[in-house]
Amino acid sequence: MDNKRAGFVGLGLMGQPMAQNLVRAGWDITAWNRSDGPLRGLVALGASAAPDIAALRDLPIIAFMLPDLSYIEEASEGLLASWAETPPAAGTTVVVMSSVSPAKVKDFGRRVQHASQGRAVVVDAPVSGGTKGATDGTLAIMAGGSPEDFRRLEPFLAAMGTTVRHMGPLGSGSLAKACNQLIVGTTTAALAEAAELAERSGMDPAALFDVLAGGLAGSRVLESVGPRLVRKDYTPTGPAKFMHKDLSFVLESAQAAGSAVPMATAGVELYAELKRQGLGDQDLAVVRQAISQLSDATADSAMKGTVHEWTF
Repeated sequence: MDNKRAGFVGLGLMGQPMAQNLVRAGWDITAWNRSDGPLRGLVALGASAAPDIAALRDLPIIAFMLPDLSYIEEASEGLLASWAETPPAAGTTVVVMSSVSPAKVKDFGRRVQHASQGRAVVVDAPVSGGTKGATDGTLAIMAGGSPEDFRRLEPFLAAMGTTVRHMGPLGSGSLAKACNQLIVGTTTAALAEAAELAERSGMDPAALFDVLAGGLAGSRVLESVGPRLVRKDYTPTGPAKFMHKDLSFVLESAQAAGSAVPMATAGVELYAELKRQGLGDQDLAVVRQAISQLSDATADSAMKGTVHEWTF
């Protein structure tokens, strides 16, 4: 892409380093963020600050990295109203980089197309790799949109990730991310369960994970989250509550496809329990604490001679 200009909305734990990598790769970034601190840091690197999101209307790419689609829809109201009055240039691309509903992002795409009189399109391009991947520029990015829209957007995405793939039409990127979260969420929960079982049985969880890493149970999830599970370090790299949201998208997609998802169903229930315990703002590894508290309930029931039935 010759015209390396883009807007970026949302400079949180993931968005800030992603936008920084765009600037370092030579992109002329105009950013907007609700709080000034991250924005000032990005401007210091050479980006520009937008007074509001509607001010991004004439940029060829406008990327959103906000917690969910509802935030993006609310944030883009002024932008769409501006386009309704004066349509943007043909080929303007709105990039949804958050984890969102595959079905609802299609609805958003239709809204954007209608408001822009067919001149703007939506590409969903959620990411995986956590804050480390965002900082290192090694994210996996899964994109949904037309092949032409993806090719036009690929250099922008490649500045933030090393694995960039076109997954199919709009909504396919979000479905791929939902599948990613199915694996990450349930694997993290299984590791947390194993760590808690090992420790309560008198075994060192660190030794357990070390031997697991050398066998078939070894995985990138174990490598990344395992040390935090062992240390019980729940400092947020991404709030655990978002896993409940993401696994809910798996159930939504499975219902539409007629596919059974027993692991996702159990995962949704477990992460809902985690939120009920008030742990949702901590790191994903805090699922171990949620399981620990469930274990305490089991032990208490056993001491009383009763059977504890889980009512997630």
